[in-house]
Amino acid sequence: MAGSNYLKAMVGGLAGTTALSAIMMMKGMMGVMPEFDMIGMLASMLGGSRTTAWIMHFLIGTVLWGGLFAWLDPYLPSWDHWLKGTLFGIATWVLMMILVMPMAGAGLFAANLGMMVTVATLMLHAMYGAIVGSVYAAERPAPVHRFQASQRP
Repeated sequence: MAGSNYLKAMVGGLAGTTALSAIMMMKGMMGVMPEFDMIGMLASMLGGSRTTAWIMHFLIGTVLWGGLFAWLDPYLPSWDHWLKGTLFGIATWVLMMILVMPMAGAGLFAANLGMMVTVATLMLHAMYGAIVGSVYAAERPAPVHRFQASQRP
């Protein structure tokens, strides 16, 4: 695969993370779901400041998830990239719900925070993924031939 595809997906990850973060900040300013402060939870888990948590949040959304989307793209069903991204975003939500939320003390699928948090984070992650896929497609990823995709370690 062309190495530039990773960069293109990371640009998508940055765009998606920025959009998701803007909504999170607006939610906080409006006082909606005050029990759910993802940045506060991340800061607490990292043992650092909110600034550290924001940096980590952007690194995860941009580098980790963006790079993983580029790597998985050839293996995802051949739908439009926005749909591939949406499904990818939902997969990242599932990982957050079964790994991160219990570690943060929110319970499996954020059960301790209520159903509204679970549904809202699902919608945010689906939106994130759609943005990642759309930006990635707009950047015109280099084609990956079946042989290249099957030769990955």
